[in-house]
Amino acid sequence: MSGEIKNKEEIEIGRHTLAHVLAKAVTELYDNVKLAIGPYIDNGFYYDFDMPHVLTENDFEQIQKKMAEIISRKEDLKREQITVQEAKKIFADQKYKLELIEDLEKKSEDMSVYYLGDDFVDLCRGPHVSNTSELKNWAFKISSVAGAYWRGDEKNSMLQRVYVYAFPSKPELKEYLNFLEEAKKRDHRKLGPQLDLFFMDETAPGMPYWLPKGWKMFNILLDFWREENEKRNYQEISSPLVNHNVLWKTSGHWDHYQENMFIVPISEEQVFAVKPMNCPNAMKVYQKKVRSYRELPLRYSDCDVLHRKEVSGTLHGLFRVQMFRQDDSHNFITEDQISSEINSILDIADLFYNIFGLKYTPVLSTRPEDFMGDIKLWDRAESELKEILTTRYGDFEINEGDGAFYGPKIDILIKDCLNRTWQLGTIQLDFQLPRNFDLTYTDKDGTQKTPVVVHRVIYGSLERFMGILIEHFAGKFPFWISAVQAGIVPVKPEHNNYAQKISQELNKYKIRNEIDLSDNNMGTKIKNFRHEMLPYIIIVGDEEEKNQTISIRTRTGAQKNNIKLEKFIEVCQNMNTTHALELSDFSEEAE
Repeated sequence: MSGEIKNKEEIEIGRHTLAHVLAKAVTELYDNVKLAIGPYIDNGFYYDFDMPHVLTENDFEQIQKKMAEIISRKEDLKREQITVQEAKKIFADQKYKLELIEDLEKKSEDMSVYYLGDDFVDLCRGPHVSNTSELKNWAFKISSVAGAYWRGDEKNSMLQRVYVYAFPSKPELKEYLNFLEEAKKRDHRKLGPQLDLFFMDETAPGMPYWLPKGWKMFNILLDFWREENEKRNYQEISSPLVNHNVLWKTSGHWDHYQENMFIVPISEEQVFAVKPMNCPNAMKVYQKKVRSYRELPLRYSDCDVLHRKEVSGTLHGLFRVQMFRQDDSHNFITEDQISSEINSILDIADLFYNIFGLKYTPVLSTRPEDFMGDIKLWDRAESELKEILTTRYGDFEINEGDGAFYGPKIDILIKDCLNRTWQLGTIQLDFQLPRNFDLTYTDKDGTQKTPVVVHRVIYGSLERFMGILIEHFAGKFPFWISAVQAGIVPVKPEHNNYAQKISQELNKYKIRNEIDLSDNNMGTKIKNFRHEMLPYIIIVGDEEEKNQTISIRTRTGAQKNNIKLEKFIEVCQNMNTTHALELSDFSEEAE
């Protein structure tokens, strides 16, 4: 692997090899080290250790120096194929390796080890570089140490997991560290509470409390969703949040998803569950009466609260929650409407993501191992989606085995301003649930046929989408979704009346504003509004009241004086109507 690092595979090999270098460094520095596992990850690698010495940041530099020393020794990495008995002998004092060996033995899989130099060996399939000298240009930095249960099971031993950033060159590591610093500034877990948008409380883990400003933004997103749905003949419904498990057994979720559901046992015969998704309820609404082909497509949108039980330690701000809302829709269609319906949904995706300046990529997720239903229906569904994506986009990625248990899906991946990828929307083609619920419609020839269901979300989880927006815009939101669009600052108390008149006029045109009538001086008032990252701060004093104008300070700090209020309102209305991404700086309107 000498020379320039050219592809993903070479990078993975380098990181995987460095994980072995880390493991050797730790065993050379500390006594009685038990080795667990050390895979590569997107930004480097980690390794899990069980050892008496508790690692802290004070140990990082020493470990890194030892790793650099091992690389400088130019030690060979050699692979050997071994038997189970040989493996057990080699790792006789390594209990975690012995457990892995036993698992491999049960699966009748081949075993191999890698020697790093003459005195360190690890159970591994590889591949690795042939000599540590090939890592001489690599740059790495220990990022953190955290507790991790062996194999992710809290019943097992707690290990020390050492995370390491690793890149093929120093400039690449530096670039990544700069990226992390910028991401840290944008962290929604910090900005959200700072901007009074939401907070979390230990009494409700993974269940956000939305504050007035955050809830205003949340509902602005929902209002836009509703407006666009109504243009396309979607009908909004609402359904129970708790259902008897008979519903979940019919849908298949009881067998395939029960571990992620909050169960509510009333008695041995009466077991309920809080709904983790809206799909079965939409089926019940369709089932309510006899349907005709003339009604299709029949589109039921739904944004009820959902709850999903997450594994301890996986919760992460708004990105991984246990209570959330989705901009759901379940579209009941005929088989010959599949192409037109999915293309219509992708048109909606174009509209929604472009408004926020987000570029998206579709990924086809295919049949999982625990799929439900007829494999022929799955093949047909996947074939339909492939044809649609090929026609619309040409090339697209396929994520084998990652479909829902009841049907293949198109996942929509977006990139934010830091080039991070997020999975937001999803479009699932479902031939199974309508059959589980015995759904039918009367076709033109009078026969009974089963509808196809398209499950659709664009925002995805509204909570997650809000978290992404907070970080994407670093709290500096587009005008049309800002909870407060203008802060009004009277220079002195005698200007309060004029400031209030301006506020009342803005309210008439639904321009969201706040007025500061406190005893603070003008500078403090402006500073407080700037801290909230408002799009505009309106300042009024003697000059403005005399001329019946306003002065404006934009979020970027630009000052524009003597702007007519009606012109300000006109520009703001236009930004609201067009869902403008950029702020007007009022250069042309200033006198």
